[in-house]
Amino acid sequence: MAAILIVEDEPKMRRLLELNLGEEGFVTHSAEDAETGLKILHREKIDLVISDFRLPGMSGLEFLQAVKRADASLPVVIMTAYGTVESAVEAMKVGASNYVLKPFSLAEMVLVVRKELDARNLREENRSLREALGRRYEYDNIVARSDRMQAVLALIERVAPTNATVLLGGESGVGKDLIARAIHQHSLRAAGPFIKINSTAIPETLLESELFGYEKGAFSGASTSKPGKFELADKGTLFLDEIGDVPPAIQVKLLRVLQEREFERLGGTKTLKVDVRLVAATNRDLRAALEEGTFREDLYYRLNVVAIDIPPLRDHKEDIPALVDFFLKRFAGESGNSTKQITPAAMKLLMDFRWPGNVRELENIIQRSVTLTSSATLDAGDIHLDPSPSRSLAAGPEPLLPEGVTLEQWEDEIIREALRRANGNKSQAARALGLSRNALRYRLSKMGVPDPE
Repeated sequence: MAAILIVEDEPKMRRLLELNLGEEGFVTHSAEDAETGLKILHREKIDLVISDFRLPGMSGLEFLQAVKRADASLPVVIMTAYGTVESAVEAMKVGASNYVLKPFSLAEMVLVVRKELDARNLREENRSLREALGRRYEYDNIVARSDRMQAVLALIERVAPTNATVLLGGESGVGKDLIARAIHQHSLRAAGPFIKINSTAIPETLLESELFGYEKGAFSGASTSKPGKFELADKGTLFLDEIGDVPPAIQVKLLRVLQEREFERLGGTKTLKVDVRLVAATNRDLRAALEEGTFREDLYYRLNVVAIDIPPLRDHKEDIPALVDFFLKRFAGESGNSTKQITPAAMKLLMDFRWPGNVRELENIIQRSVTLTSSATLDAGDIHLDPSPSRSLAAGPEPLLPEGVTLEQWEDEIIREALRRANGNKSQAARALGLSRNALRYRLSKMGVPDPE
């Protein structure tokens, strides 16, 4: 039997929930304040928490945060008497699984409890099955064998079942679209729509109407009303790509939608409410945009509830062989040809390239090679890599660093190469770099490389 912790300061409501849930076959524990609830949580095995939003002493929101710190997977249902969207949304962003508005029927509460327990049991079964089979995280159309990409998939596993806003970061071509789709497909909104919009692909004058829709006669040519992307994504997920390039005027309206889940169409007066989860993506440094004043600070913090940074391909090259195999099978199937093989020489060529265009560039190279090669095997001569754009003498001297690479990234790559050549021996790598062993260990710690010593 599932054990439920009820945290409610009103004695009659607390007792009513105890009796009703007990009759439904649940084991109940109750507390009149958050502090007592936390003590019970640490003492008993609890499967679900029901908590009032307003509690004496520690607030319901603070209690929710404390519960999530103790057990991030524990479902929490929030009760609030205020009926405001803001309090419910705030709780969901912190990690609440669901909420009910007072007054509610006991049947409604039982329905919500069973739904959240079923979802928790399903996640636990999936996790146990993965462990039993010895499998790592796997998602359709995402190739991730490396530890760096497995860490990304682990974050998806944790954040997908929640309603938290997600901000995806990473260079162009790393696969932010695939990650956004994976979050949607493994969320409780998977049956709802997944709507994508790229803010850079739409002129600034049309972006507002694309996002929020417009009414008939709102502007010249608006002969009929049209819903925007937010309306189309209701009960689903809206993927807003290149959020860093959204104009300031539209940033204000986005902030309102995130805070209040409501907006008006262009040229309209009726306020529309939506239930949309937002996943945003950017290849820009939004913190630098904050300092430049081109991106609103309040919007940044609303978006940055859960941040997932997707590494560039040059930082997880061990995924290249599996990616190549994946693309070879895909393009052979699309062309009706038998799956091609690739020689070690051709693979080495791919492994040694820096891939400024990341996975998208690798995909294009493999597609080109499969299309233009008639033999069943791809050799080094069949791989046509795109050279960096040539620069005339008039353009000035050659840059000191490869295009699109920062000094910090270049230094990290040199250190990783020294370690590879030294077969992981830090003393040899330090000598090759002209560093002391302690200096090398310091740089490795900055890079996030664990030091077993």
